[in-house]
Amino acid sequence: MKVAVVGATGLVGGEMLKVLEERNFPVTELLPVASEKSVGQLITFKGKQYPVVSMDDAIRAQPAIAIFSAGGSVSKEQAPRFAEVGTVVIDNSSAWRMDPSKKLVVPEVNAQVLTAEDKIIANPNCSTIQMVVALSKLHEAYKVERVVVSTYQSVTGTGKKAVDQLMQERAGGEVTSQAYPHRIDLNVLPHIDVFEDNGYTKEEMKMVKETKKIMGDDTIRVTATTVRIPVMGGHSEAVNVEFAKDFDLAEVRRLLESTEGVEVVDDPANNKYPMPKDAHGKDAVLVGRLRRDESQPNTLNMWVVADNLRKGAATNAVQIAEYLLKQGLIK
Repeated sequence: MKVAVVGATGLVGGEMLKVLEERNFPVTELLPVASEKSVGQLITFKGKQYPVVSMDDAIRAQPAIAIFSAGGSVSKEQAPRFAEVGTVVIDNSSAWRMDPSKKLVVPEVNAQVLTAEDKIIANPNCSTIQMVVALSKLHEAYKVERVVVSTYQSVTGTGKKAVDQLMQERAGGEVTSQAYPHRIDLNVLPHIDVFEDNGYTKEEMKMVKETKKIMGDDTIRVTATTVRIPVMGGHSEAVNVEFAKDFDLAEVRRLLESTEGVEVVDDPANNKYPMPKDAHGKDAVLVGRLRRDESQPNTLNMWVVADNLRKGAATNAVQIAEYLLKQGLIK
């Protein structure tokens, strides 16, 4: 199977290559794609080196799948060109997520919506992915009515420039990489993406809109505050979820333990709860701090952590490809 990875030299692109290799996806020919200045650069995959190729050369090769992580403007322009030659595009940008003609997919939650006609498939926002995985079986059992979520997001979600800024600040030397409008080390920024007219950031509104689309329920009310913190390894979320029906905490735990992709880490008596350092390098969504909200009925508090470069991006995209292959939707 011929597979293109668009944005192969970036943080997420590198993670996609790693996940494809780890999960032994049946790649017979790899087409790493990046900007013109990177063409010819060598990428190592499964012990073999592949030169970075141009977008045009990759399209001419007509790969079965193209996994994109190269930004929204590139996806808008180039994904349809791949689709025209029969390639299935799995896009990690925000370009297609809210397009009503495109599917927005988290395999554990709504893979069944995919068909052979879907040539451009959207990978959701990292912070949305981990939350809906944790909510999926609980929604089936109790019906989610409202979600209040506050995120604590890794600098890796911004990219290499942000990682460099954090490490330069931490080292105490000159800061030559400025990804944020303020210092990030020893600080917290309640600002991810641009501010919109309603006072929320684009990241916050992504969580609102994408949750409804993925879970197939426009009645779910979601409000979000998204925050950047000086950590690497994963995103954390405090999720307060109000259900239509009452629940039993022991049953909630059982449902979460049986949810594909979830690992319950919830033993506060022994100081065990999800943390970004423990999520790093894992595909699982870690869920803990399970407790009833005592201020109102039918409401649960939980703490949800996942590696944003893996389940929040690369692994989810590869899982979509695996599902398509397993169902015979691509050949």
